Amino acid sequence: MSHEPQKLAYWRWLVGHKPLQLAAFLYISKKKLKRSLSLIVACFSFLQLFSQNDTIVTKDILYAQSGDKKLLLDIYKPKRSSNPYLIVWVHGGAWRSGSKANPPLGLLAFGYALASLDFHLSEEAPYPSMVHDIKAAIRYLRANAKKYGYRADKIVIWGSSSGGHLAALVGTTNNDKFMEGTLGDYTSTSSSIQGIIDFYGPANLLTILSQSTPHGISVREPAMKLLFGKPVEEVKETARQASPVFQTDPSDPPLLIVHGDQDNQVPVNQSIELMTAYRKNKLPVQIEFVSGAGHGGDVYNNPPMMALVNEFLKKKVFKE
Repeated sequence: MSHEPQKLAYWRWLVGHKPLQLAAFLYISKKKLKRSLSLIVACFSFLQLFSQNDTIVTKDILYAQSGDKKLLLDIYKPKRSSNPYLIVWVHGGAWRSGSKANPPLGLLAFGYALASLDFHLSEEAPYPSMVHDIKAAIRYLRANAKKYGYRADKIVIWGSSSGGHLAALVGTTNNDKFMEGTLGDYTSTSSSIQGIIDFYGPANLLTILSQSTPHGISVREPAMKLLFGKPVEEVKETARQASPVFQTDPSDPPLLIVHGDQDNQVPVNQSIELMTAYRKNKLPVQIEFVSGAGHGGDVYNNPPMMALVNEFLKKKVFKE
């Protein structure tokens, strides 16, 4: 975790041990582990959920149609949870690839439902079409909460990489008419987001290239040209509009940022910029630097990471 690479290794070791070994370890280390009791419970809850395979999955739900393109989403809901909070997952893929398939399901262990979205990729339509799609999906999900069995009052958006960028952008543009779009049958329903989880997403599309490694430039420069239809230096105002750091204002919801300090695709300075914008507006923000981690990987989806996200949501979003 941030500034503590040993902690992640410690939890990997913990959940892999046999009961008698674990009991002895807990006894010896009880003072230390008492401070992390919620993480211990979370790890076992995580393992128990997936061993029981108690998830209700509803796939290929049509949330809107744009021309000939059907925009679909999937909903994952733990059987043991009644009326859970909903998390909306936005996949990554440099804005030009990826799909709703195989989303991270670790937060279901804590009783959340998760909706995974398909939306226009940049090869199909440029910005802001994907933002319009995601907000249409949120409107649909909120309007149909009773039908699918989750809460509509507080919805959280979560994404990684370019999906983290889109999650932060959607979350920082609540009630923005330009970003809202007119897709779908629920245009009078709110698309407002009450919490944002941004895993290593770009935050300032005007500075990302100057902060990047040569590898990062080779990935992001063509990706942004496809996103905007032109090189970013030719569409600076549009790139500014599409940057969460410039959309942040005092009304924005709580934000959790997670970023590896060895990320060679999205510079960690991007997350620092977004954290700074939040702090300037006196907004609740938590940032976690994952020591030694790059761009993606299992470290972002393991039980202790999911426990950290759950704790943030409970304390900052749902106030439990």
